[in-house]
Amino acid sequence: MTPLALTMGDPAGIGGELSLRAWLARRHGARPFVALDDPDRLSALADRLGLDVPVRAVNAIGAAGAIFPHALPVLPQRLAAPVCAGTPDPANAPAVIASIERATRLAMSGEAAGIVTNPIHKSTLTGIGFPHPGHTEFLAAITGSTLPVMMLASPLLKVVPITVHASLRRMLAMITVERIVSVTRVTAAALVRDWGIARPRIAVAGLNPHAGEDGTMGEEEIEIIAPAIAILRAGGLDVTGPFAADSLFTPAARQRYDVAMGMYHDQALIPLKTLDMAHGVNVTLGLPIIRTSPDHGTAFNIAGLGVADATSLIAAIDLAHDLATRREARV
Repeated sequence: MTPLALTMGDPAGIGGELSLRAWLARRHGARPFVALDDPDRLSALADRLGLDVPVRAVNAIGAAGAIFPHALPVLPQRLAAPVCAGTPDPANAPAVIASIERATRLAMSGEAAGIVTNPIHKSTLTGIGFPHPGHTEFLAAITGSTLPVMMLASPLLKVVPITVHASLRRMLAMITVERIVSVTRVTAAALVRDWGIARPRIAVAGLNPHAGEDGTMGEEEIEIIAPAIAILRAGGLDVTGPFAADSLFTPAARQRYDVAMGMYHDQALIPLKTLDMAHGVNVTLGLPIIRTSPDHGTAFNIAGLGVADATSLIAAIDLAHDLATRREARV
């Protein structure tokens, strides 16, 4: 079974602890994963936290299968400076970036079934000249993808924001008919290919209160969102809306769609994180590779304390396994 590649994330955060706990939670016959990390820091972290995780450095990802049942396989990505839990160090930022890029290359070559990324600290990377707002944009640049799409998925809800890492002021200019159509088409294709939903039901949120209420509270629904929905429906997709966002995520409403399209980051992510943050997974659609990530940040405030909850990372690993298995079945 082709392994997954697990990146280190910011070493001052909880990513290392999550990786160790994810290995402890492995199930018999589960798809193996390989950490792209510094094996010495993981071994020291396991000892300090009292986690019984043998760490084994490997030269190639193909060695993971035999090692994974007995130890956590690690492709070494050495750090430049000692790690102080909770305090990110720009000296280690190049290793964080290299871990992501190396994992992506392994997935693109087929040596990894997909990648699972631990949380990064964006401002630390930006401080050394990293030009991308986050993982999503960096992965798009590495893979040559033109439209990466962020989905947050849990057993209770799937959401996709039409615009992602932009201020509210900038977001307004980014919402266009063309962008709504393109992002929704990528989402629909992923639900068919990777989730096996033959005809996805897609609900689209409005931008304004009460979805504009016939133009009395805003005209974006009339001028932009409704025309985009008409184009999508004319193309054969089951798309409905625009719906008032304040009632789109009730239990009854969630039964009527497979994914909800939000107009901006918080409109889509707040409902999912409120409903099921522990099992929420960030999935990047529109890439030639599978990429998932836990739905939380570096949690510097609890790093090194041994109290980090690995549920979301484990869910991300499980989802990457499921998506990879479906893709492999089609080959």
